[in-house]
Parts: sequence; structure tokens; C-alpha cells
Amino acid sequence: MTIPELFASTFDASRDRPGLEWAGRVYTFGEIDARANRMARELAARGVGPGDRLAVYLANRPEVVDLFLACTRLGVIVVPVNVLYREREVDHILRDAEPRAVVAAAPPPATVPVEVWPVDDLAARASARDGGVLGEAAPPLEESSTAALIYTSGTTGPAKGAILTHGNFSANARALMAAWRITEADRLLFALPLFHVHGLGNGLHCWLAAGLRLRLLERFDHATAARDLLDFRPTVFFGVPTMYVRLLDLDADLAKRIGAAARLFVSGSAPLPAQVFERFRERFGHAILERYGMTETLMTLSNPCEGDRLPGTVGVPLPGVAVRLLDEAGGPVPDGAIGELYVSGPTVCAGYWRRPDATAAAFVDGYFRTGDLAVRSPDGYYTLQGRRSDLIISGGFNIYPREIEEVLLEQAGVAEAAVVGVPDRVRGEVPVAYIVPRAGQASIDTAALAAACRDMLASFKVPRAFVVVDHLPRTALGKLQRHLLPPVDPGSGRVPGHETELPASPGAAVSPQETG
Repeated sequence: MTIPELFASTFDASRDRPGLEWAGRVYTFGEIDARANRMARELAARGVGPGDRLAVYLANRPEVVDLFLACTRLGVIVVPVNVLYREREVDHILRDAEPRAVVAAAPPPATVPVEVWPVDDLAARASARDGGVLGEAAPPLEESSTAALIYTSGTTGPAKGAILTHGNFSANARALMAAWRITEADRLLFALPLFHVHGLGNGLHCWLAAGLRLRLLERFDHATAARDLLDFRPTVFFGVPTMYVRLLDLDADLAKRIGAAARLFVSGSAPLPAQVFERFRERFGHAILERYGMTETLMTLSNPCEGDRLPGTVGVPLPGVAVRLLDEAGGPVPDGAIGELYVSGPTVCAGYWRRPDATAAAFVDGYFRTGDLAVRSPDGYYTLQGRRSDLIISGGFNIYPREIEEVLLEQAGVAEAAVVGVPDRVRGEVPVAYIVPRAGQASIDTAALAAACRDMLASFKVPRAFVVVDHLPRTALGKLQRHLLPPVDPGSGRVPGHETELPASPGAAVSPQETG
């Protein structure tokens, strides 16, 4: 099923029903449909056609929905770009995807010569066009047609674009609607960024496929979250652990009132601490449903909507998903033993954009290698045990140490650098950098290192502390032993057992937008 086919019943049968709330205004599904057709005609008039890529560098707003629907109707490939990315990160995506243009509210931080279309001007010109059915203007599409390129980095090398097809997104939405009992009677308060696969793949698709009412927020703001939850009274809420940690700050009466209106709270994009699960159940009266997926696979495992939701687990495979747990030699592991998670199913991506080598390495006998380690219990529930890679997940965003290390190694006086994740109450993990000065270097200006990182990386990737060490622990073959690095408290910048206070990075304050 293609994406236009997935949404067809909603746009045909629910045209006069309220579908989207944004900044105090309500749009019917008929208006959403017409806006998408107008945008499609404007894009076509600008020469954008099937197979072209269009980069979207925007925070949440209705035009993101317009653009995604328009592109999927025209056979254009959407390339969402994280609005927190800096020049280095945006440049790589634009060079790799080679989009026809970038749609943005302001010029993105990039040096790659790509045409930029201001979103307000684009929307204004689109509004003057015909909003009727596209008809012959819409090219034939297949399930295998590429709908989006979502960029996700590996632990080494440049970021890769996961090729997600119409069939991937459609299968994902249908599986989640069935598993989580999502219907048009639900109300979804939505604050996840639509440039992230969590928001785009789960939120947008379940909303329009089910035909429910959605209130879209630009971002999650814990200062106003209670107001939105009490005013809109959602039955369903999709979040990341950081959001649930923030919601635990609400007083007991507010928590009880919010919980009374809801039926389902879902968490993903990062592990949900068991203590957060238990505290939320006590205060809100709901056991959070934790699930598991990746950019490359969309959703693959989930705790049940009806039945036991176990803290610390990601549940069981969704319908149509096959899972293997294999050891390093590729053999199956028994229940209770740790193995690497391999998944197969209709939501798994078609591979990596222009990277046949990476695609071949990612698949074994038709199964995608997730790089995550897990244990299966006798009742079939899976529990993640960490990652085979050194991936750091902070507030739902992936942080790859090698990318930060490369920036640090470019700075004066730095001989070696290693970045690891340390536990953080709010964000799950935050990065900390270990620096070896060059020979003869008397000291390291950690404030300058922090400034360089802020200039070149998204705020959530900036190390929260810099630890200056004489050497990095390595094996005889030179492999870094991250687990032997001295532990550090990112809040104080202190290494336990050391008298000297280490210079802490100003880092980046926890931004409400940093929730993927």
C-alpha cells in the first residue's frame, strides 16, 4: 500500500471532521487534503518531480505536513533535516542526498550550494493554486517507491541515508494502529519533531491513517505541558523518556487529572528507566507502553496494549516481524542469553542511499543487523542489554562518539580524544569527552573546546564535561577500552576519588526541542 492509499479513506470519508489543531486554529481533513494538493501543484510548477529529493529543514508546523503529503503524492523523496544540526552536519546530508532544494524558515547553516525556498513564500504561493484532486498530475506509485531518506549515522564514517519506502511507512502505521488500538475516536497531543522518524513514521502516519484529531505543538515544553494536556485531554500521547521525566515534576492532582482522560502513553527512541515507569504508574495511573524500533526498521517490538507491560522490556515482535538473537559467530542463543538483535519484516528499509557496501553489511540472510544486544525471556519478552556499537542516546537523539571525537581532534593541543555516554536523570545519557594533550602542551582550554563543539555540532552532542588525562586505555592492538576510562559526574565535572575539579563544559541546556 502506498502512502496516498493509506490516507485515502480518511480524506474521502472524514472531510468535514476536525483533523488538526495548530496555534488555536482547527483544520478539517478536507482542508488538510486541499493544502497538500496546492503544495503539490506549487512544487510541480517549480520543476520538482518523481525521484527528486526535497530537503525539509523545519521545526513542527502545518507546512511540514503539507510538504510531506505533497511529496508522497508526486513521487518526490522527502529528506528531513534536524533543525538542531550545524553546518558540518547539514552539509554532509545535502552533499549526499543532492536535493532539488531546501525548504526552510531561514537559510540553513550550510555551505553546499543548494537552492533555498523560504517556507512562508512557498506556502503563500501554494495557497493560490487549485486544491482539487491531482488526477493525472499524480504519477503511478508502488509500495517499493522511495518516500523518504532519513539520515542515521554509524559509529564510524559519515551519516547514511536510510531508504524508507511507501510500503515501509504504510506497514508500520497499520501494525501500530492494530497493536495499540488506535482509532478515529482517539485524540493525540503531539510534540515530537517531525524531522525525526519517531514523529514522522509513528505520529503523522497513525494520525492520518486512523483519522483521529491531533493537536500539533512546535516542541515539548515542560513549562506548558500540563496546560496542553489538561486543555486538549488526549487519549494517546507519544513521548520519549525525557518527556516522562519532566511530567513527573507535576503535582499529584494534575497527574491524576491528566491520567484520567488518557488511555495510552507510549515511550520510545531511548530506554525508559524502570524507576520512571514505576513512578509514572503511581502518579498518573498508567503503565507506559515501551516499544523498540530504529530509523532503518521503524517499529519492530512492542509491549502489549492489553496485557502485561513489563518495566525495562521492549515487549514482543509486532505482527509480521521476525526476530533472531545471534551470537558473534552467527549462531542462535537460547532464552536468557545475550545475543545481537536481527529483525526482518515489511517495515525494514530498502537499504542505504548510494551505499551498496553499507547495505550489504547491514543485512544477513534477509535480516537487518541492529547492533543492539538483547535477552529473550521464556515468555517471549525482549530486554535490551546495550549496544554493540558505542552509540549514546540522549533525550531520544542518537549521538555517535566518533563524530564528536573528530571535531575535538581538529582543535589545537589535542592529541587524542574519546567520548563516552554517562547516565543522566533527565536525558538518559549525556556525552563526556576525555582529552589527551599533545606532547609539551601545558594545559587544555576546555572552554575553547566546548565553544568549538557548539559551533560545529548540534547542542545535544556537545560534551557536558571535558576530562584531561595522560593517556587513553588501549589494548595491545591499540583498541580503545572505553570502559576503563575514569567515571565522571557531568554535573560537577569531578572524577570520583580525584581531588582536582575538572573543567566542566558549559555544554547545552536541555532544550525542549531535543526530544526525538
